[in-house]
Amino acid sequence: MFGKVLGRISIVIALVFLFAFQVHAQARWSWPEKPSNIQVLSKDLTGVKLAPVMTGFTRALGVRCTYCHKGEEGKPLSTYDFASDENPNKDRAREMLRMLEGINEHLKKIKPSGDQRVNMWCTTCHRGRPRPMTLVEELGEQYRKNGIKTTLDYYADLKKKYYNRGSYDFGEGSLNDFGYEILEKKDATAAVQVFQLNADLYPQSGNVWDSLAEAYMKSGDMKKAQDNYEKALVLDPKDDNAREMLKKIKESTDK
Repeated sequence: MFGKVLGRISIVIALVFLFAFQVHAQARWSWPEKPSNIQVLSKDLTGVKLAPVMTGFTRALGVRCTYCHKGEEGKPLSTYDFASDENPNKDRAREMLRMLEGINEHLKKIKPSGDQRVNMWCTTCHRGRPRPMTLVEELGEQYRKNGIKTTLDYYADLKKKYYNRGSYDFGEGSLNDFGYEILEKKDATAAVQVFQLNADLYPQSGNVWDSLAEAYMKSGDMKKAQDNYEKALVLDPKDDNAREMLKKIKESTDK
């Protein structure tokens, strides 16, 4: 029993020393006085001035140093090779900076519409995301790669992480547009799931029920199409499309 306790104490002591070593190694790292391999930013930039620039990039994209630099997440910064070009995201970042510079130069040619000139920054498009895509584009990419179930789970994760941060438009229009993208691909079953989610989220919108009805209609389920067109018409009596579709459904069932 004493041997087991002693063994556990030894493990704890070893972990404490390991943690202390890592903290010490981290503390030894500091921004270099003269950063190397600077290609887009000013070559006269000192480490002290480079620090807030790099911090700004990580915040704008919602990433950490390893997104562009060669290094292992969780390891001390002293083990990173910041000058290396091995990580392809580093060249992507350089091109993005060149693009940003070009946009801001072009903006100077435009007469301001307000009391101050508009400038573009990384966060203008990225808003905490590595890839500045719309919600519809994000969901479309997931759907093409992984199918509808994974995509809807992904939507829930994005909403949990980014809701009210201005990164994505989580209004009814985004899911509606995504549903129609799927419908155009002749996947009515998946479109029904998207439109049903939208209807659950925005039950007072006649438009979402109209879209759900269309997906059911294209899937061949006329009964559910009729039910949902009727819901749409109750919520929005001016919905001429729902009224016309109900007429067509009635004519087809009377034959």
